[in-house]
Amino acid sequence: MQIIPVLLGVSIVVFFMVRAIPGDPAQILLGQQATQEQVQATQDRLGLDEPIFLQYGLFLKDAIRGDLGDSITTGRPVIVELLERFPATLELTGFAMLIAILVGVPVGVISAVKQYSLLDKVTSVIALTGISMPIFWLAMIMIVIFGVNLELLPFPGRLDSETAITAITGLVLVDSLLTLNFGGFWDGLLHLIMPAIALGTIPMAVVMRMTRSSMLEVMGEDYVRTARAKGLVPWRVVFKHALRNAMLPTVTVIGLQTGLLLGGAIITETIFSWPGVGQIAYESVGGRDYAMIQGVVLYGAALFVLINLLVDILYAVLDPRVRY
Repeated sequence: MQIIPVLLGVSIVVFFMVRAIPGDPAQILLGQQATQEQVQATQDRLGLDEPIFLQYGLFLKDAIRGDLGDSITTGRPVIVELLERFPATLELTGFAMLIAILVGVPVGVISAVKQYSLLDKVTSVIALTGISMPIFWLAMIMIVIFGVNLELLPFPGRLDSETAITAITGLVLVDSLLTLNFGGFWDGLLHLIMPAIALGTIPMAVVMRMTRSSMLEVMGEDYVRTARAKGLVPWRVVFKHALRNAMLPTVTVIGLQTGLLLGGAIITETIFSWPGVGQIAYESVGGRDYAMIQGVVLYGAALFVLINLLVDILYAVLDPRVRY
C-alpha cells in the first residue's frame, strides 16, 4: 500500500520539475529553423499549451491505466520504449551486483575474522578507494587500457555489429544460451565485463564494508562465544552461526544498491553506449522529452519500492525471529 503514495509523490515532483527545465520541447523537436506557426501547432498536438495542472491531471489519469504517454522524440509509447530497454539494464545490473556480492561478502567476512591484520587494512583501503572513485573516471580509464591500448575487451554496445542472435527475452547471454549460440554468448560476455566492473565497484565496496561491520558486531554476541566454547570448528561458527545473522543489514544494502542501479545507470550506460534505461534517460533530458523523463523516473521509483519489499520478505527467511 505504501507504493501508492510514493509513486503519487514522485509523479508530482517529476512532472513539475521537468517543466522547469529551460527550453521548449516543440522548438527542440522541430529545430531552430521552424516557424512560430509550426511550433504552435506542435504544442497544440502535444498538449503543451494547456494549463499545467490540467496537463498533470490528464497525465495522472492515463498513468493509472498504464499509459505513460508517447515519447516526444520518437513518437512511440513510453511503456514500449522502457520494456525494450529494460533487459539491457537488467543484464548489466545483474552482472554488476553479482560481482559486488561474490567479492564484497567473502572479503568482508575475512576482514572481520582477521580484524586489524594486514589483510583487513588492505581491504579497508580498497573499499574506501572503491567508494571514492568516480564511475566516469574508472570507466574511461578501463576503456583506454583494456579497450584501446591492450584491445582485450570490446566496446561500445552489447554485441559486435557482425554478431547476430535471436531475441527471445532481450537478455543477450540468456538468448544466446537458449539458441545454443555460443559465439554470441562469448561476444556478449566480453562486452559486459567492462561496464559491469565499472558499475559494480561502488556497490562492491559498500557491501564489503557493511559485511565487515555486521560480522564484527555478531562475532561478539553470546551465542557465538558459546558455539566456540563448545568446540565447534571455526569455519562452522563463522558461516553457520555468525554470517546468517550478519547478512540482514548486508541484504538491505544489496537491495538498495540493486534498486538504484535498475533505475538506470546513466553514466555507465552513456559512456559505454549501452542501450538501457539509463541511456534513454540521458537522451530524454537533452531532448526535453517530458513523457519519457516522467516514465523513466516512475519506473525507477516503482522498482526501488518493490525491491525493498522483497528485502523485507527476505528478512523472515534469514532470521527466524522475524515474523510478519
